[in-house]
Amino acid sequence: MNEQCMLLKKIKKYDFSLKELDLYLDTHPDCRRALEMFNRYMVLRNKCVQEYTERFGPITPEQNNSSEHWKWIDDPWPWERR
Repeated sequence: MNEQCMLLKKIKKYDFSLKELDLYLDTHPDCRRALEMFNRYMVLRNKCVQEYTERFGPITPEQNNSSEHWKWIDDPWPWERR
């Protein structure tokens, strides 16, 4: 597995964990441990997303990081990346 795939897989893992913690916190809003985990994973996810977009391009249209070219349309599309 190349670095691009490994980084995208890591982002997906953080996304999954954040969604699960989000659901848990909806019913347990005072759970400090879950809130700390959510915040920690959010920071880690954001770092991974930043690294990914700098190295390989945007994952979503909002992450276009060029003022000269709309990189979102460049191949491959995010769902085509392995």
